Amino acid sequence: MADQPVNQNNSDEIDLGQLFQMIGRGFQKFFNFIGSIFKGIFHIIMLFLLFVQKNIIIIGAAIIIGGIGGFVLDKVSSEEYISRMVVEPNFNSVQQLYNNIAFYNDLAKAEDSVALATALNITEHEAASIKEIFTDSYSDENQKIKLFDQFIKELDTTTIKAIDYENYLENFNSLDARFHQISIVSTDNRVAKKAQPAIINSISVNEYFKLQKKINDDNLVLQEDIYKKQLVEIDSLQSLYRTVLVKEADRPMQGTSINLAEGGDSKGRELALIQEKDVLKEKLVELNKEKANKSTIVNVISDFPTRGVELKGIWNSYKFKLPMALLILVFGVLALLELNKYLKSYNQK
Repeated sequence: MADQPVNQNNSDEIDLGQLFQMIGRGFQKFFNFIGSIFKGIFHIIMLFLLFVQKNIIIIGAAIIIGGIGGFVLDKVSSEEYISRMVVEPNFNSVQQLYNNIAFYNDLAKAEDSVALATALNITEHEAASIKEIFTDSYSDENQKIKLFDQFIKELDTTTIKAIDYENYLENFNSLDARFHQISIVSTDNRVAKKAQPAIINSISVNEYFKLQKKINDDNLVLQEDIYKKQLVEIDSLQSLYRTVLVKEADRPMQGTSINLAEGGDSKGRELALIQEKDVLKEKLVELNKEKANKSTIVNVISDFPTRGVELKGIWNSYKFKLPMALLILVFGVLALLELNKYLKSYNQK
């Protein structure tokens, strides 16, 4: 019986020892795994460097030839210009805007100058000068906050609780932005300005958007009439309360016959009317802003300039594009040759 505590202690020590050994082996396996990853990465890097070393002459020749060819192309090719216009689409017309711009860009890429000239109401020669048409959106943090505020105002209380600003930003895309920029890249620095009316009219002539604008205009006029009628009613009530106050002031004092509370209530009501009048005036101001913002289907915030700006930068030059293209081509061909050698040797084994 006396040996039982000693055996129990030895058993506990053995269990703890095994536990620590298991933990140690687990850490060792983990660090070995991490080490194998770094060894694999290092091995891939070394294989790549050996591949480059083996084919350095071919790779260097591709870069030199591409650089010379790019320099020559930059000299003989026509200068390209970029023009930008900023617009604000109304009545959910932003999707139509993007669709139209994508259509114009497809025609430009296909070099279909006849169809592009018809679509943009320009000459075929001017249409042939267009290399690319694209659009993108931009909105800073303040604009996103304003858009989020407008968004939640249209939701019910239960839905608002389930949506926060972070969730809104996660689902925010280019079509949700208020302002959008249309860019035209062309060898003719004047063609963008000539194409601007056709780009805007292609959306403005849409019957659906014209109907939406008409309904919105009618609603704004109706709302303005309501606000003006309310202002007239407030003026009438103010006049009535002033008349009551004057009569109460002219009433001779007869002991306790004057109801002071009644006079105070008239003043309080007149003050409330003044406050309500100020609120209506603010609503009319907002209504006028709404009229200005929705006066057209597409608001042109910034027109295309009369002349485009020359498209510069190393990324847009053939001195960069051609060497990179040749380098990718050479790497691809050499990689396929190495793969072919490996497959042949593997087949022999």
